[in-house]
Amino acid sequence: MTAVARLLLLGPARDAAGTRNDVFEGSTVEAILAQAVARYGEPFQRVLDVSRVWLNGVQTEPGAPVSDYDEIAVLPPVSGG
Repeated sequence: MTAVARLLLLGPARDAAGTRNDVFEGSTVEAILAQAVARYGEPFQRVLDVSRVWLNGVQTEPGAPVSDYDEIAVLPPVSGG
């Protein structure tokens, strides 16, 4: 089953994609992220490679199923000073 999920991009992920939110169709977190990489390109892939991914506020695995209205958040590492 294909669902429509919202992708939330924060910090460097937002900068690489040029947007904070987008909507994708897919059945797993991995499928959604693959579409995002295809849309946003290599700069986004580099950020994604070092980021954590959360599904509805809980850290998740790539194969996790996605339902309509789910939110997938890409959380890049945070550095402070």
